Amino acid sequence: MAEHEFEAQLWRWDEALDGWFFVTVPAEASDGIRVASGPPRGFGSVRVEVTVGSTTWRTSVFPDKKSGCFVLPVKQAVRRAEGLDAGDPVAVALDVVE
Repeated sequence: MAEHEFEAQLWRWDEALDGWFFVTVPAEASDGIRVASGPPRGFGSVRVEVTVGSTTWRTSVFPDKKSGCFVLPVKQAVRRAEGLDAGDPVAVALDVVE
């Protein structure tokens, strides 16, 4: 079982054709990530392993000053494999990795 499991809406940061897509990590999970990650790294990023549907990958979450939470980038290969687009709900399982 993952450290953090949640569902959140997929959103596009930039309306450009190849814009970045993210899921905002809920406040409670963001707080848990801060505690588990130790001292901040560059840009406050935290390395994580993520599972969405049947796809698992490693990436980093990044702090979002506006929401006070972390945001999780969801790469194109994952969106295609899982049939996801902006506005879709995404079930996420996330673990902090060192």
